[in-house]
Amino acid sequence: MSGVSWDWSEADLASLQGFLAERGIVRGPITTRRIGDGHSNLTYLVTDGTDTAVVRRPPPPPIPPGANDMLREARIMAALRGTPVPVPEVLATADEGEVIDVPLYVMSFAPGPVVTTATPAPLDTPEQRRAIGDNLIDTLVALHDVDWQAIGLADLGRPEGFNARHVARMRRLIADENGDAPAEFADIDDWLLSNTPAESDATLVHCDFRIGNVVLQPDKPGRIAAVLDWELCTLGDPLLDIGYFLATVPEPGHPPNPTAGLGTAMLEGGYPTRAELSARYAQRSGRDLSNLSWYTTLALWKLAVLYEYSRRRVLDGIGDPYYADPGLVQSFLADARRAAGLVAASTAHR
Repeated sequence: MSGVSWDWSEADLASLQGFLAERGIVRGPITTRRIGDGHSNLTYLVTDGTDTAVVRRPPPPPIPPGANDMLREARIMAALRGTPVPVPEVLATADEGEVIDVPLYVMSFAPGPVVTTATPAPLDTPEQRRAIGDNLIDTLVALHDVDWQAIGLADLGRPEGFNARHVARMRRLIADENGDAPAEFADIDDWLLSNTPAESDATLVHCDFRIGNVVLQPDKPGRIAAVLDWELCTLGDPLLDIGYFLATVPEPGHPPNPTAGLGTAMLEGGYPTRAELSARYAQRSGRDLSNLSWYTTLALWKLAVLYEYSRRRVLDGIGDPYYADPGLVQSFLADARRAAGLVAASTAHR
């Protein structure tokens, strides 16, 4: 759970209740409960005892420019309704100051489990775990097959030159005044710049696709009921999504990085291995994964960059204390070196 300290005041709760009641989402007094395992946007289960919805808002200010755009996230989810990609229904949106001091949106509640450290019954059999893994890949393939122009998301990003631009943009977050990466990032930084491939395709990319960001259907074991957390979604290279997903899958005998630690259930018997997951994606999508190590390295390096950026914000007194530990950054960097083949696997994670 995020270390960000915020909760609904009586005035905010009354404002939210009025907003939801006007739209027929609730009918009586409401209660809220924080849900989710992330350290970014704040998500709340809201109920009047009969009707239930989910409210999502950004963390308290100060918010980095361009981050945590609630209305953009709601727009993406609304556009995906009716496609093969399962998403919650967006029920309402509110601009800054309309309900509270930041924008928010309201979505339908998917009642199934979110799997992180353990798979619940009746999904906790090798067969059902295999089905979950297979359906995660199939959902990712379905996302990458969506006609983003037809659903009105052609302005979401610029897929041409996405890979090089993505690396450059992330580097700027922690580079010094000369544009150089910190010393502990330099070897991976140079490797990524020297090996940047041309884009494999132009598709919607989720950019945070992992087991902890989906809701499973309790009545259809192994099926995905809803994909969550669309705040980073853009147009770009689809192989970034499969590289990132594999980077979040823990490996037996290897200490998980902080993001893989949010999915340690995938170490249980029956879940597909990274190799099996990538093979299924290649088979279902028809895409060439010969450069997959670059995308997996990019994902791990990017997580290290974001954690380092967040760590510096904590030092400035404005961030989530969770990020204060520099060992979190080092964990991602070690895995990135291992993915890139810059060090032997046996020494990558000291």
